[in-house]
Amino acid sequence: MNPLPPLLLAAVLLAGCASLAPQERPAPAHPPAAQAEPEPAEERADAEVVPERAPLKLPHLELTPALLNALLLAEVAAQRGQLAQSAELYLQLARETRDPRIARRGAEIGLHARRHETALEAARIWQETEPGSAAARQAVIGLMATLGRFEELRDLLPPLLAAEPRFLARNLLHLNRFFVRVGDRRAVQAVVDAVTAPYLGMPEAHFARAHAAFDAREIPAARTAINRALELRPSWEAAALLRAQLTEDRAEAIMALGIFLAANPGAREARLAYARALAGERRYAEARREFRALLDPLPADPARAGDLIFALALLSLQLDDAQDAERQLRRLVELGHAQADKARFYLGRIAADGKRLDEALQWFGAVGRGEHYLDARLGAASLLARQGRLDAAREHLRVTETANPQERARLLLGEAQLLREAGRHADAHAALSAALVHQPDQPELLYEVALLAERIGRFDELESRLRRLLELKPDHAHALNALGYSLADRNIRLDEARDLIERALALAPDDPYILDSKGWVLYRQGQLQAAYEFLRRAFGLRPDAEIAAHLGEVLWKLGRKDEARQVWDKALKESPANEVLAETIGRFGP
Repeated sequence: MNPLPPLLLAAVLLAGCASLAPQERPAPAHPPAAQAEPEPAEERADAEVVPERAPLKLPHLELTPALLNALLLAEVAAQRGQLAQSAELYLQLARETRDPRIARRGAEIGLHARRHETALEAARIWQETEPGSAAARQAVIGLMATLGRFEELRDLLPPLLAAEPRFLARNLLHLNRFFVRVGDRRAVQAVVDAVTAPYLGMPEAHFARAHAAFDAREIPAARTAINRALELRPSWEAAALLRAQLTEDRAEAIMALGIFLAANPGAREARLAYARALAGERRYAEARREFRALLDPLPADPARAGDLIFALALLSLQLDDAQDAERQLRRLVELGHAQADKARFYLGRIAADGKRLDEALQWFGAVGRGEHYLDARLGAASLLARQGRLDAAREHLRVTETANPQERARLLLGEAQLLREAGRHADAHAALSAALVHQPDQPELLYEVALLAERIGRFDELESRLRRLLELKPDHAHALNALGYSLADRNIRLDEARDLIERALALAPDDPYILDSKGWVLYRQGQLQAAYEFLRRAFGLRPDAEIAAHLGEVLWKLGRKDEARQVWDKALKESPANEVLAETIGRFGP
């Protein structure tokens, strides 16, 4: 089984959507502490917990024509998008009526209008007239933070925290939420440090400091704070996750998570972060073991369970454990997970690799429209061709429904590849040439038609197609290389060939095929030692049969005939049917 493409490997790293992971990026605005560490029952709630308050006492307002008219004017302005005018009208009404409902509406519209001073005054009236409202208090604090009134916040926040000792831990954890929209993170850090100073015996205070320091990019201070939080509460999962995120050395972060899990085996979010981090470091066997642990027991949420099963399947594919991958992918299909089509596609690949071609065709045929639909159709066509049913394979691609020109081009290129693999180069050329009539400037079609033209000896067409492609895409490295190599291989216009190849090499300096072309044109120009260096490098990057043919020929010309034979013999075992290799060996004898 081939290694996973980068995007699929990324799916392993994202599996389960962990709250935090040991990687360097901004901390979330809402730390997951409350869900990571169970709290006393009386402190649990979906939103911020605040003391019970008496029912709201509203002012006795007479709905006079003047008041009704003012309310209508304010609301109509808001509905028309005149938010600044609406906010000012609502603020004036809030001043006159002292009604918390009107003040709240004024604060909300002022915030949307970015009239922060207006919104703050309305929010203050709202808080004054509804003193027990957590939402009003949050609005005032948030707007003060947005306006940069940090000195006032230093005075305002401590009494609010001290007034609610029962909810102090939770409120400390929520402290950074007030500053989400504030750009001056250093000023925020200073405020958080100041208001948490009386509570440094509580781990939540250090957790809040760590988040504020991380947001301010004060990483050493953040690490100090989170380490202190874990000293005070060693089993705190959210703190362990944040510590891993703050650790620059990934190996150290992984080790720290491993140690934490050894002491806290039930910490599922930490285990998920640990598994993802192991996968990110390509420690696939260890990552798979952790994902297995996360599936025992199977999470009740089907989507969550499916994410974990899919990650486990991809890791098994990466470890060439097709049997386990197949077992997990079948589970995913049975769950009806969102990735079920991707699972069917991989099940088709596994069956094809196991030479269970009919089963593979069934899996590919079950893949619905989406990310892997075209891949599945192309895979099925390839299998039909392997069964000797080339006409059926071509028809399978032709009836594939798509209105997307790029997808249609892919299908045509797939058909041409089937014909090429069957040795029917002229038919492949004819099929793509017909497609070019309708899409004359489609880059992939131009490139493939050019290569096929060379195969059937139509070198003028090769050159014209590639030059048209280079008009459309001057930096198309493969087109530059193909044209340059064709000239060099025919031993004509070598200076031009070298210029084209060097332009391609500047665009893709580590491409083994372009390095091979550079070596080949140098050989044609008689620069044997320089040619050998480029060909040796190309062969080291990719021991391709044609590169082996070129490298062996240069070695032979350098008088290193035994080395040439060794290169050819090894390549011949891997690619016994390669025409270029066979022709080269034939020219130089046994």
